[in-house]
Order: sequence, then C-alpha cells, then structure tokens
Amino acid sequence: MGEVFAGRYELIDPIGRGGVGAVWRAWDHRRRRYVAAKVLQQSDAHTLLRFVREQALRIEHPHVLAPASWAADDDKVLFTMDLVSGGSLAHVIGDYGPLPPRFVCLLLDQLLSGLATVHAEGVVHRDIKPANILMEATGTGRPHLRLSDFGISMRKGEPRLTETNYVVGTPGYFAPEQMMGAEPDFPADLFAVGLVALYLIQGQKPDSQALVEHFAAHGTPSAPDGIPEPLWQVLAGLLQPDPHARFRTATGARKALTAAVEMLPDAGPDDEPVEVFDQIGPLPPGFGPDGPVTAPQQPGEPAAAAGPARQTAPGTGRQPYAPPPTSMSETGSFHLAPPPEASPPRQQPHQQPGFQQPPAAPFTADAPLTADAPPPYAVGAPDPSQAPTSDVPRDPVATRAYTAQQRQAPVPAPPVQHAAPHAPGSRTRPGPPPKVAVPVLVVALICFAVGIWALTQI
Repeated sequence: MGEVFAGRYELIDPIGRGGVGAVWRAWDHRRRRYVAAKVLQQSDAHTLLRFVREQALRIEHPHVLAPASWAADDDKVLFTMDLVSGGSLAHVIGDYGPLPPRFVCLLLDQLLSGLATVHAEGVVHRDIKPANILMEATGTGRPHLRLSDFGISMRKGEPRLTETNYVVGTPGYFAPEQMMGAEPDFPADLFAVGLVALYLIQGQKPDSQALVEHFAAHGTPSAPDGIPEPLWQVLAGLLQPDPHARFRTATGARKALTAAVEMLPDAGPDDEPVEVFDQIGPLPPGFGPDGPVTAPQQPGEPAAAAGPARQTAPGTGRQPYAPPPTSMSETGSFHLAPPPEASPPRQQPHQQPGFQQPPAAPFTADAPLTADAPPPYAVGAPDPSQAPTSDVPRDPVATRAYTAQQRQAPVPAPPVQHAAPHAPGSRTRPGPPPKVAVPVLVVALICFAVGIWALTQI
C-alpha cells in the first residue's frame, strides 16, 4: 500500500515528472476513484504562488484538464486531476510519426475548442506544446485530447511573476512578440497551436525561428510537402509573425478549420489507423480496478489481531472498502495506540439489582482511537454510504450481558420526604417607620395649604 496524503489520497506510483513536482497515480478514498496527483516538491514562495494560481483554475470542458481538488500535508501540497492514461501527443508521434491530415484536423479542432473555453475565462495558457496535450486511451476509436498543465498560465491583467526581461514557456514554442517582452495575450497561444499542428503533420518539431524569418522575409510561403493546401492556409493564419495578422480568437481559427476539412480528400483504404495506447501501465500489486484490495484469508488461518476478518460481499467477489492506512504526517493522520483493556463498569448511584451496565468506551479528547475505526467525521474516514454491503454474523455474546440475568423484583425506592406547605394566608407588608412618615405628611399638608392659598388669590 502507498502513502496516504492528507488522509485521503493514497499515492500509488509515479507516472510523470515536471519542473516543480511529480505526477502520481493515486486513489481517492473519498470519491473512490483513481486520479492523477501532482505533488509539489519545492516550497519557496514563488513556486507556491504558481501552485495557488494553477489549483485555483476551475474550467469544465471535455478537452481541458484542469485541477479538481487540492490538499496539504506537512511541508508538501498536491492537487488532483482526472487520470488520463493515453500519454501525450509526443507519445503518439513517437509511435506513428507523421499523422494523417484528417486525424490532425480532428485533434486540432478539439484543441481549439478547449482553448476557446480557456480564453473565455480570461486565461492565457502560455505553455502549449505536445507534452502538455494529453490523450485518452481510446484505441482505434475517435481520439480525445485534453489540454493540461496550467502551471504558468495567468489571467489577463494579473501581475506577472517574472521580471520584464524574462520570458516563461518552452523554447521553440514562443510567439515572436513573447521574445520581445510583450504582455501575454491570446494570439500567443494560437501561434503555439500552429506549431503543434505542424509538428503533428510533419512528425518532428518545427524550426520556429526559421519559420518566422521566412514569413517576415517572403510572406506566406506555399504549402510544404505532405500538407494539403486548405489545411496549410489555416496553419499559416496561426503562424503569422505579426499578432495582428494572426487569428485573433480560437473560435475564428476553428471556423476556418471546419471549412478547410470539407475540402480535404477522404481517407484511403490503405491509411493505417492511429491507435492511442495506454501509456501508464497496469496497476501494481495490491490495487485493482475498484481500488485497494486485500489478500483473501486462507482456510483455517486465524483472524488478524487488529480486528475481525473482512467479509466478501455476496455475489460480487470483491473485497469491501477498507479504511486507508495512516500516514507518517502530522496533519490529519496519526499512528494510533491500540484500544485500552476493558475496565470494570463504574458503579451507578441507583443501579438496580439484576442489571449490569455494559462498560462504555471512553470518549474524551485525549482518548486514543483505533486505526481500524476512525471517528466518523475525521479526515479520511470512510463514507458509509459508499462502502459495499456485506453479511454481518450475529454474535450472541454481545447481548448476553442483557439477556442472561434472571429477572428479580425491583426493590422499592424509599419514600421521598416533602416539606409541608405553608397554609395560605394574607400577609401585610409593614409600613414606613414613624420617623419617616410624619415629616412626609407634614410636607404634604404644607403643599396642600399653599395650593389652596394660591387658588384664593386668583
């Protein structure tokens, strides 16, 4: 079993590596599915800021692979994405070399469709290249690509993370204006799309510098060998050195591509079908299509000391869900001590004879929890609604403490002594003392007399 990250993601095996981290195949214990987890290995402020930008991107599109969730554990962070097993466009070129024009047009249409949604969110990708365009393992069926790796992407108007005299991206896929220090913009992504399309149809990385110089010196050249003229007109509109002469939007380029595809010749019967293979490989031992598996118990083998043996769900042949093992981290998961020995029940003040109160498990903040049964709301606790059902054997011992005792007549409780109530009667509140009442009456009489005198003077 692999390490459990943040009590939820079980890292299985590495499937890729980038400039700032590694990509792992992982099992999501909460959603019960395999995901790709990008683990950030560096922790400097600059890299963390890029990580925050990338994981904050939420774009829902069938041809965009954006982060879905993230987690932190000690000094490491990761975010997860859908697991795409067909490798990248670089793998496809490595298997087949130059691709048929119609196949390239289909891939290019999907790429422009996803990029149009990215641009509609105000995001410039800035690193479009074959290695960042992943493929689903569709075999010889309809291909399905997904644009990934938004590590250096940025929204238009956001502050740049690099100095003005630096450019970020992959050499060979820069637009000319990027080399001049211009602000990132959508046409720069479209220039990279044109280079990717040229790479797919020629089977090798194009010389972008020579291409730009040729465009600048001689204008739009004629279509190279192996590229149909209608498709070349679309690629030339993507590869113009002047960003103002280039396609301004991915949607506009996609419309031009749709019109060009109608003028392409149909695929011949001798054309070899392109098959997209599974590039990740089989799961390691201990993991199956439905997640981690446990070895079946041999007949006559005693049950493990940590708890009862797991039952197999009837009719399915699958092992039920097991809680993820604890990790070595300090956040969310701990190595837990075994449960304490059962102590005799505490005596209750008014316990009836013939009834024994079963010992209750301690429930305090400092009480150790067993690793086999994490608290229901702890991080990484299994979701009971997602666990497969199984037969639970009836254990008569658990209820013997309640049923094995003989019934006895309860001892009557002693009568409760109540104080006799006071007889109702009238209570007279005492008046003020004479020393207070006499002066008050004198002052009242004087005021009354003055009032009478005042009335007689009117």
